Amino acid sequence: MVILFDAYNLPEDIYKVIFATDQQEIVGKLLINHMFENGGELNKTEMGLFANRLHEGEMVIKPKGRSMFDKEMKISYNKRQFYDRILTPMKSLGIIDYDLYKKTYKVSERFNKVMIKVGLMWLHQLRKHQDSVKGIKN
Repeated sequence: MVILFDAYNLPEDIYKVIFATDQQEIVGKLLINHMFENGGELNKTEMGLFANRLHEGEMVIKPKGRSMFDKEMKISYNKRQFYDRILTPMKSLGIIDYDLYKKTYKVSERFNKVMIKVGLMWLHQLRKHQDSVKGIKN
């Protein structure tokens, strides 16, 4: 997955950095919230039930900071697109890990470690370039 962001206009919400559309952001937040409500981990069946509830439009959210009289919103998201555009990218980024033995999805800190590694790779590249420029001047 490719993450495109503007370092000078970085949004406060990590989901705005990760996902391309507002609907994807909402579904990504719903998934992480659901996982934390279940101890940060879901098995394959629970993940499938979550995807089915989204697909059938049974997910209901109420926007934060709104009046208690405001309408709740029903969220519907295609099951296949959920796996392709939400879960798989979150797994590949290291936000969610899948344990092959336990067959569970778990919220992970690996995303942070990968971003640090990317930053270190860039520093290594800069130093390599600077060293090659110094070698030409001498």
